[in-house]
Amino acid sequence: MTPDAPPRSSASPERAPSPRGPRIALALGAVALLAAVALLTRGTGDTGPSETPPAPTSGAASAAPAPAPQAPAGPAGPEQKAPRFSQTTCWRDLERFNESVTLETFRDWAKPLLASRDPHVLAYLKERLAELIGGDEGRALEVLEWAREATPAEFKLFMAGVRGAPALLQPRVVERVMDLGLDEKMDLGRRAGFLDSLQKLPRLEPAQLDRLTHFAKDAASGEAGWITTRAIGRVMKEDMERTGNVKPYLDKLLTIGTESQDEPVRYLALEMEMHADAPLDARTTQRLAQMLTTEGSDEVRQVVAHDLSLAEDKKQVLDIYAKAFATERNLCVRWALFRFSARAAGKDALPVMANMALIDPRFQANYQDIERLYASGIVDYDRIWFGLPSQDPHGCLDHHDD
Repeated sequence: MTPDAPPRSSASPERAPSPRGPRIALALGAVALLAAVALLTRGTGDTGPSETPPAPTSGAASAAPAPAPQAPAGPAGPEQKAPRFSQTTCWRDLERFNESVTLETFRDWAKPLLASRDPHVLAYLKERLAELIGGDEGRALEVLEWAREATPAEFKLFMAGVRGAPALLQPRVVERVMDLGLDEKMDLGRRAGFLDSLQKLPRLEPAQLDRLTHFAKDAASGEAGWITTRAIGRVMKEDMERTGNVKPYLDKLLTIGTESQDEPVRYLALEMEMHADAPLDARTTQRLAQMLTTEGSDEVRQVVAHDLSLAEDKKQVLDIYAKAFATERNLCVRWALFRFSARAAGKDALPVMANMALIDPRFQANYQDIERLYASGIVDYDRIWFGLPSQDPHGCLDHHDD
């Protein structure tokens, strides 16, 4: 499973200045190459749709530019048509497009460029749209309305423009993105695209967290629920780094992890808790401990064991590990309980780990390796872990990272 916006202002959009920097340098640097490709393509008779082939020139081997589309003096009116570009030479008119396009003309003008499927063109369009939106709440809301009925390719472009614009952080824009993402009349794939934008936010308000949590744990949310869970986790990380605020997010992720009917969603929610690397209080520790005995998925129990290594009370978590190990029958879950004992309590975990190795002799060699490393004076868990002869002695880490 992996995957990895807003309203129109009343003022007429300003003409954007010609960009400076890497994007235009890249665009202009690609002209010569694409022009050469155009010459080769014309050799096969492909001159691009509805364009007159340019007359050959003497001198350097480059294609003569076709007549550039006339830039409108103002917002496109009903009688104006969008400019048409050759599929092979669309970069010829990039600078004129860049200087003359407005939010009103962007959608029509971008269509032939979008159809080229050139990754550099697509990257440019996303950045240019974000620039046109800027911090204007109204423009972001307008592009979100475009996205509601857009084709898949346009939808990705419009949402990328919104995500890259400062206006995404405006309260009305956030609420509109959330409303669209939670709109039951819309298909889940498109809802997921809206909800994915939320991961760019610096924080989520309590009411917003409640709405997203309710949706994410809904059995009918599907992939959109998974994306919502990821968004909560990523905003948590951002908010924690800026303000130290983590508990509201951890509580909601734990709720999703314990109540969702979708195993990938439960796994992701608990994995996101792990990435926060935040100490767990006694109540959270006990809730996770219960999951070690009630959770049906072996993979989810492994990530629960990892989460528990962050418990504030080291003695409490060692007791939880020991009891769970005695009743656990899955090798990989036992391996998680064994190795995360050292992560939770360091050298103090050795007696518990020794007993685990007596219960399951498959861990005898692992215990001896870890005991030897601690005896050498190493105390850091990462150094212990990477000092082992193998980080996957039992074939359990195919889908998980330590």
